[in-house]
Amino acid sequence: MNRIAIKMLVGDRAKYIGIIVGLTFASLLITQQASIFIGLMTRTYGAVSANGLADIWIMDENVRFFDDVKPMSDMLLQRTRGVPGVAWAVPFYRNILNCRMANGKVQHVNLNGLDDGTLIGGPPEMVVGSLSDLRRADSIIVDETGAARELARPAREPGGPSVPLAVGDVIEINDHRATVVGICRTVRSFQWGPQVYTTYSRAVSFAPPQRKSMSFILVKAKPGQSVPDLCQSLRGVTGLEARTQREFEKEIYDYFYYYTGIPINFGIAVILGFIVGTAIAGQTFYNFTLDNLKHFGALKAMGASNGMLLRMILLQSAVVGFIGYGLGVGIASLFGLLIADSELAFRLPWWLLLVSALSVGVICMLSAGISILKVVRLEPAIVFKG
Repeated sequence: MNRIAIKMLVGDRAKYIGIIVGLTFASLLITQQASIFIGLMTRTYGAVSANGLADIWIMDENVRFFDDVKPMSDMLLQRTRGVPGVAWAVPFYRNILNCRMANGKVQHVNLNGLDDGTLIGGPPEMVVGSLSDLRRADSIIVDETGAARELARPAREPGGPSVPLAVGDVIEINDHRATVVGICRTVRSFQWGPQVYTTYSRAVSFAPPQRKSMSFILVKAKPGQSVPDLCQSLRGVTGLEARTQREFEKEIYDYFYYYTGIPINFGIAVILGFIVGTAIAGQTFYNFTLDNLKHFGALKAMGASNGMLLRMILLQSAVVGFIGYGLGVGIASLFGLLIADSELAFRLPWWLLLVSALSVGVICMLSAGISILKVVRLEPAIVFKG
C-alpha cells in the first residue's frame, strides 16, 4: 500500500511539484528570516561578547545598550580598584566621532579607547600590525571591513576600484591627526560604521572636551571571588550599575527585543511564510485528494480500512514535507554562505532547524487533515458511479 501511495503522489506531476514548492517556500522563509533575526539580535551585544577578559561591566544605571553611553567621572575608577575582590579595573571609552578622509569625505566612526597600560578591550584578532603599536604617537587601529569600504581611499584612476586604508595612512578624527598602525578583524556589531581603536587618553583627546569622559569600567574578579557578590559590593561603593557580562548582554538583547520593531518585522515575515505555505500546500494537497477519490474508493471497496487510507495520506504528506523542508533549509543555508562576508546578519543555530522542521510538520498535518476528512467520509460506491 505504501508503494501505491507513492505512485499516486508522483503520478500527478503538476500537483506533486506544486505541494513541494509551497513547502519549500514556507521552510525557506521561516528559516531565512528567523536566521537573519537571530543574527541581528546577536550583533546587538557582539561588542560586549568580544571583550571576554572582563567579568563585570560598570556603567551608569540608565545605560540600556552598548552605544547608549552615559559618561562617568574618571575618579570612580580609583574607587572601583579599591573594592575588595577586584583583581583589576580599567577604563573603556566609546563614542561616535567624525572622520575626515583625504578626499574631504566625512565618515562617522565608532571610536573605542583602551586602557593605556594594558590595552584591555582591544580587537580579538589582528590582521596587520600588533595591538602594542597603539603606544605610538597618534596611532589607531581600524577594522578590516571599515578599512576596505567606508574608510577606503579614492581610486587611483577614474572609474577604478577604491584603495583600502592601509598601515601608514593618515586620517583626521574630529580634526586630530591619526595614523593607522594596524588592521584588525572584529565581531560585527549592531552599530554600523568602521570600528577604530586607540588608547583611552588619546580617545579622550580626540573627542570634544567634556567634564566626564569614561564610558565603562571593565572589572576582573580575583580567583575564588563570587562575581555576583562583587557586583553587589561595587554597586554600593560606586553608586553605579555593575553587571556581569551575561547580564549586560541580556540587558542589551531585551532592550532591542522589547523596545524596537525588529521582532515584529521579522515575526510578520515568518508568520507570512507559514500562512502562505499552509495555503499553497493545503489547497494543492486537497485538490490532489479530490482527483484521486476514485482510487481511494476502489481501495475501500476492496477492503482497505480507514486506518490504512489514513496511513497512505500521512505517508504522502511526510514525503512531500521531507523534500520541501530539505530544499528550503538547503537554500537558506546556501544563502547564509553567500552572504557570510557581507554586512547582512545571518546566524543559523541547530535548534532553528528543529523549529523549521516542526513548522513544516504542522503545515503537512494541516494539509493532510483536510484530505483525511474527505477520504474517511468517502463511500466506496463512488468507484461505480459514472
